[in-house]
Formats: sequence, structure tokens, C-alpha cells
Amino acid sequence: MMNASTRRAFVIGATGLAVMAAAHGTSFDCSKAKGEVETLVCSDASLAALDQRLDTVYQAAVAKAKGKLANQLRAEQRGWIKGRNDCWKAKGQPTWITATWTVDTVRGCVEAQTRLRTSRLQAVWRLLPPRTVTYACQGNPANEVVANFFVTDPATIQLERGDRTKTLWQIGRPDAGSYEGQNVNLVHQGSTIRLNWLDTDTGKTDELDCKAR
Repeated sequence: MMNASTRRAFVIGATGLAVMAAAHGTSFDCSKAKGEVETLVCSDASLAALDQRLDTVYQAAVAKAKGKLANQLRAEQRGWIKGRNDCWKAKGQPTWITATWTVDTVRGCVEAQTRLRTSRLQAVWRLLPPRTVTYACQGNPANEVVANFFVTDPATIQLERGDRTKTLWQIGRPDAGSYEGQNVNLVHQGSTIRLNWLDTDTGKTDELDCKAR
């Protein structure tokens, strides 16, 4: 049971978070913040701004979704929030954001996860207009890859190959042209891309050299 001084400290702390939330703007009620991550978002102006931006993008995606897709999107977002709140585990521990991008602080994890989630929603739900380029791979026009480039933060590619679609994010220096996603990475230079795509069914990685058509 809390003593009087502890109760006062708890109330003051909750009130302080509410005041900071009003100043920064967050997608949730900071007076009800739970855990280290939500408390951090409420106390950090930059993270609060990223959280609010994500919520704006998410609401725009919900407005485009219909029926079951809307329900799936809401469930997906709840799952993402749960995963983001697990960023407390990143304190002093290398945490993988993509295949080569790691962070080792709670703040770094929250920032990276929020940026990636925002850009993914913008790309998947076409909330920004893409620049679409069709590539022929291995010199064979029938071996086709379609890349939709989105000016997001970080820059995003929605990659289409047959009936498969992947989201990739720009990693490192922009001039390096490196992008990474789940089981896929590529390097984009001028009119070409070099692509590695792991087929999880066969365990085989396709290595493709592709040129814009």
C-alpha cells in the first residue's frame, strides 16, 4: 500500500506526464502511461512527435481500409504497439531493427521502430505517390521485378515479384543505395538494382542483377 508521500509523488508524476503530453501530443493518454516505453514517449518531445505522426498516418490508413482489412490493420497496429513496448529490453543489449541495423538503447529502439512503422504504412497503403520502376533481371524481360519508391523517413521500397510483395527500408548513407527488408536486400544504383531474395520455402536465395526497362 502506498504511503501519503508515495501517493503524492505518483499523482505529481502522472500529472507531469499529462502536461508534457498536452505540450508534445501523443496518440495515447499519458496520464495512463504504462511501462518504461510509454513513459519515455510522454517525456521526450521528439519521440512524442514521432508517435503523433505515426498516429496521423495510421488513421489515414484506417480510413482507406474496408471491412476485414480494417480489422486486420487494427489488430496489426495493436501487435506493433506491443512490440514497441518491448523496446525496454534494448537497454544495453543489441537489438536488431533490420538485418544490419542495430540499436542498444530504449530510446533508439522506440525511434527506429516508430519511423519504420510510419513509413511502412505510408508505402503499403499508398498514402504517398510512389515512383514506380519495372526491372528486367538476368537480362530476361520475363524475369521481372517492380519497385515502388516512396519518399518516406527512412526511404522505402515496396518490391513486387510475381505474387510476392516486400517492404524494404534504406539503410546507411543515401548514396550507398542499400535497402533491407525481411529476407530481402538490394542495392540501387542509377538504373540498376542488385537483389538478394530468400525463398523461405526452399531455403534458396535468388541473386539477381536487374536493369530498368
